[in-house]
Amino acid sequence: MSRPSAIGGYEDWPAYLRSAPLLDGDAHTARLARLLGVPAPRPLVVGAARVVRTWEDDGVVGTELEWQTGFGPPTRAWRLAPADASPDAPLPGVLALHCHAGVKWVGADRLVRTPSSTPEAERVRASSYEGRSVASDLARRGFVVLAHDTFAWGSRRVTLDPPPWRTRDTLDLHEQVWAAGGHTPTAAERYDAAAAHHESTLAKAAGLLGTSFAGTVAHDDLAALGVLSSMPDVDAGRLGVVGFSGGGGRAAVLAHLDPQVRASVVVCMMTTFNSLVPAYLDAHSWLLQTPGLARELDWTDVAAARTAHHQLVISAEDDALFPRDGMHDADARLAELFAAGPGSHTGVFVPGPHRFDAAMQTTAGEFLTAHLGTNAVLWVDAGTTRSRRPES
Repeated sequence: MSRPSAIGGYEDWPAYLRSAPLLDGDAHTARLARLLGVPAPRPLVVGAARVVRTWEDDGVVGTELEWQTGFGPPTRAWRLAPADASPDAPLPGVLALHCHAGVKWVGADRLVRTPSSTPEAERVRASSYEGRSVASDLARRGFVVLAHDTFAWGSRRVTLDPPPWRTRDTLDLHEQVWAAGGHTPTAAERYDAAAAHHESTLAKAAGLLGTSFAGTVAHDDLAALGVLSSMPDVDAGRLGVVGFSGGGGRAAVLAHLDPQVRASVVVCMMTTFNSLVPAYLDAHSWLLQTPGLARELDWTDVAAARTAHHQLVISAEDDALFPRDGMHDADARLAELFAAGPGSHTGVFVPGPHRFDAAMQTTAGEFLTAHLGTNAVLWVDAGTTRSRRPES
């Protein structure tokens, strides 16, 4: 029996990394790129993205896009913009970064309600985002929003059919449990069970190839930020990033790597590395725990490298993934690092568990509006924030 590929669909990944230099830039960019092994993405502009479909819903124009990063399957993304935006007045752009959630069958579509939303995307939206379409709501505020699948999620997921042998053995145990309970798993359930174990194989492969799991995700995020900033109706001088949980970690990394980011929102993804040891190490994925990173940088150092930008960190006091002391110590450290400005740190603590609910989303939206501005007038209609262009 031949041994299945351990990186199904990504057999071209090693060759890509051999030809791609590490991301370079100023001292901040260069150091984190070295620690995470972030390959420099090939320049992508909006013209490189193929339009798959468009739709309009409740004042928002949606466009489903697809582009090729240079290795692995194509990236699927969703662009949302106000339907009544003026083509003569570029809007601020926001890159919306999806969470981990242990759900890799779907990616950024959990942030976007489309005419073809899947049950899997709806379930994550209900459990983590109070059923709200984060990207669409930000677009109603007057932003051009881009939400993309990153490495190992959704359109960028790994082919696990047939699964690698170690992953197969773990999946067999799941099959036994499902059978004992009389449950027939969906393709998505079976994939997510396999992918949870397989993430360690991807991290192992990334390390062998001179990158990391988080570094490869950052590569995809930088490529998407390049697509967003190149859109003709986006003001590249007013770019923000927002993410919850694993997406919040991605937002912190992206704001560190790219000085174009003027505002970042990190939701339920802030602590000190020391606070994770020893009890909280198994609460997190390879997105947070890259080998060697803590030798040079704490997680707060990653988030606060660029004190010229404006940062909002929202933490949940009863978050089971982070010790309370670690979250508060991180907040104090971030306030200290940002004290010299010229940017700002805003730390918000809310009661309750790990989530990005409607109230937290409103806080994030107001913060981005305050620091990036929009060309819209906001009003409230039946409890929903909407936007329209100012009257001439």
